[in-house]
Amino acid sequence: MPFKNLKDIEEKVIYPGYKAKFIHSENITLAHWTIEEGSSFPEHFHENEQILSVLEGKLELRIGDKTKILKQGEAAIIPPYIAHSGKAIKKTNAIDVFYPLRRDYF
Repeated sequence: MPFKNLKDIEEKVIYPGYKAKFIHSENITLAHWTIEEGSSFPEHFHENEQILSVLEGKLELRIGDKTKILKQGEAAIIPPYIAHSGKAIKKTNAIDVFYPLRRDYF
């Protein structure tokens, strides 16, 4: 089915305070995140290229040795195998796109 409704997708807790709804195509994973203020995710890396876009809120993101606080309308590109971590400064809604698929999110 080519059409999805977020209301019909089960929300999963990935880290404490980080909930997401995932849509998977043949090659891409799309994540819709709801992140509670003060919640953080640990430094990690993966084989996937990732683009993160903040829809609302503030998210401090560290990619390699660079750190930036992303606000509404800002995005970051995270190359494969580059360590990254983050923390929600305010409650945040964001979208991540991963290529190839994030099979660990199935």
